[in-house]
Amino acid sequence: MVANRSITVWILLLFISVVVRQISASDDVTDDSSPIRVGILHSRTGTMQISEESLVHAALLAIEEINSSGGLLGRQLLPIVKDGESDPEIFKQRAIQLIENDGVCTIFGCWTSDCRKAVLPIIESRQRLLWYPVQYEGGESSDWVIYTGAAPNQQIIPAMQWCLEHIKVDQGIIDPRDVKVFLVGSDYLFPIEANRITKAFLKERGANVVGEEYRPRGDMRFEEIAQKIKHEQPHVILNTVNGDSNIAFFEALGGIYNSENSSPLVMSLSIAEDEIRSMGTRFRRSISSNFHLRHYCTWNYFQSLDTPENREFVKRFKSYCEKHKLPGGFSRVTDDPIEASYFQVHLFAKAVKKAKSTDSKAIRDVVRGL
Repeated sequence: MVANRSITVWILLLFISVVVRQISASDDVTDDSSPIRVGILHSRTGTMQISEESLVHAALLAIEEINSSGGLLGRQLLPIVKDGESDPEIFKQRAIQLIENDGVCTIFGCWTSDCRKAVLPIIESRQRLLWYPVQYEGGESSDWVIYTGAAPNQQIIPAMQWCLEHIKVDQGIIDPRDVKVFLVGSDYLFPIEANRITKAFLKERGANVVGEEYRPRGDMRFEEIAQKIKHEQPHVILNTVNGDSNIAFFEALGGIYNSENSSPLVMSLSIAEDEIRSMGTRFRRSISSNFHLRHYCTWNYFQSLDTPENREFVKRFKSYCEKHKLPGGFSRVTDDPIEASYFQVHLFAKAVKKAKSTDSKAIRDVVRGL
């Protein structure tokens, strides 16, 4: 009887094992045809919404194009969009939700460096890639971040080199030791590090930093800083203010400078075409017809890039915004972070096809050669 019972138990266990394997096989088939979940994590509210909202639209455009072309590995991409609310702690929470609750295989997102650094330990511990589309301060290299924005040697240094050369031609200041530079930024990692790099560069060339001021993100009080700028009479203002605080900053500058001859050269590192469009008439009104001629930006990409590929990209982005009834519709513009947010999704798609997998390690191994 004992032997018979043992045989019966073994037969039952064997039957259960076969059933479990069949169920698992069935699940694998479902997984193979189910959508590939990808996360999009940007600020859709708060002070950084003015910069980051369009990056969501650019990523969604790329996903729509990939899906309309058949998807990846026979599967469609399913975007899961989360709002980081312009807050590093919220970004951290949303990253956890995207990975643990929503099951995304990768995340496209972040703008500010402190939000990126808040997300960093989450993606590293869970081994998911973050695709980061904005310029950053350098000094960081993670195996789990694909940096598609500019490093300091690609933006900050060329910008300051150009400023010194332009001042030489424009105002006849031959000796860099006679050049005065004022630094203004939002009070967080990137502006502080960008200015540290700038000060080292200027010191090497003998130029003078005559002021360095910061305001919290979202702050609209720049009158005091504007008065300090007026007192110091710099030749160059390096602007690393982020988000909608730029409205107040340029209003304050417009209040103290009203002619091209008296205004300094303003070089901005964190404002581009889309922010200017979003800020609207209030922003444009704050810059006089002469003063705006001395305002410059430095990026790896501008909408005005005159190539067939870029003209087609700009048209597709505008058409996407009009089709989905997004604010601004066909009048929308592209800029550097928008372009990076778009192309990095296509870069992800190429990596998935080459790796024949959505595994982050496999993608990371092949993406360097693309």
